[in-house]
Amino acid sequence: MADVACSIARSVDLLGDAWTVLILRDVMAGVTRFDDIARDLGLSRKVLAARLSRLVDEDVLARTRYQEHPPREDYRPTEKGKDLYPVLLALVNWGDRWYAGSSGAPVRIHHLTCGQDTRMEPACGHCGERLTVDNTDQLPGPGGKVGPGTMVIGPVIAARSARLRDDTTGEDATGDGEGSDDATGEGGEGGARAPAL
Repeated sequence: MADVACSIARSVDLLGDAWTVLILRDVMAGVTRFDDIARDLGLSRKVLAARLSRLVDEDVLARTRYQEHPPREDYRPTEKGKDLYPVLLALVNWGDRWYAGSSGAPVRIHHLTCGQDTRMEPACGHCGERLTVDNTDQLPGPGGKVGPGTMVIGPVIAARSARLRDDTTGEDATGDGEGSDDATGEGGEGGARAPAL
């Protein structure tokens, strides 16, 4: 998945395993020692070591030794790792809404700055409006291309950009009055700039 021109595909290549997400949950909540994570999750030491090594290799977690004899290590989020916290909060929101049941949410998120319990709301970085599937669209980015993992969605996204261009300029989708040979609006094959997300 790391080679797919899609940020979701690249992210789930690392995070698509439930144990990896739960390890990050524990570390972000302050359970940082190897033995404590293993005990909390009931995970074999071999599996935990492999997941932690990958997170360290990807610079999501940093490993530090806090005891030499016997050797003991703990794990802390790097800047890259801390950037995943809103992703975990989004999962909390979704899980609370759809799976918490009658007993209610398992945890509360408390904002230290304002002193209030809160929830993560995805908002537009420009106007502050809450982002939803109904008020957003995906358009091609500079790193996008049609290829494995984006063979269908890539041209679909490129066509949206072409329609948007047509709507704002009054021209046809290609902007040259000639029309396009394919759904990408590029008039050619294969290499259209069209990322998924």
